[in-house]
Formats: sequence, structure tokens, C-alpha cells
Amino acid sequence: MPDPLEAGWNNEAVCEVVEDNAKIRVLKCTFAPGVGHEKHYHNPHFGYTLAGSQFRIKDTTGIREVNVPTDYSFSKEAISTHEVLNIGDSTAVFLIIEYK
Repeated sequence: MPDPLEAGWNNEAVCEVVEDNAKIRVLKCTFAPGVGHEKHYHNPHFGYTLAGSQFRIKDTTGIREVNVPTDYSFSKEAISTHEVLNIGDSTAVFLIIEYK
């Protein structure tokens, strides 16, 4: 299964590396309306929403639709997997900070 950098949408990259050093890797992931992120895994990480939208999320708990607001932060302490799709009408941008 790909990590968030390797995973894309319809063979197009959605994330880019902003910083990569001995302690962290920072990704900036951008999702225009109708663009998602194929199923992928995340190592433990902290995330921050630079610009929010509405998403359909599919993970181990099922499928749900959520509004992800701008300036929202989240974190996971364990490896996780999911697939997402921006079903809103605005472009969403996230920073993902992965711990090494």
C-alpha cells in the first residue's frame, strides 16, 4: 500500500514534500473539488488544514462525510489507512507532519 506521497488520484500526485530531515517529513497535499487520495497508509503524524472543504472518507470504520474546517488540526499516534474524496466546492490544502 502506498504512503501519502506515493498515493495520488487518477495517476496524478496530490502531495509534495515541503521538508524532509532526520526528524520529520512535511507534506503539502492539495485537493480540488472532485479530487481525492487513493487508499494509502499514514505513519504517526500531525496534520493541519490550511484550507478546508467537505470530504467523503473511507477507512476501517466505514464511509462517512465530514466538513473539514480551515485551521483544523488532527493527529494519529498509530499507523492508519484511508481513502478520501473532496466532495465540497472549494480546494482543500493540508500539511501532514510525519514523525521519523
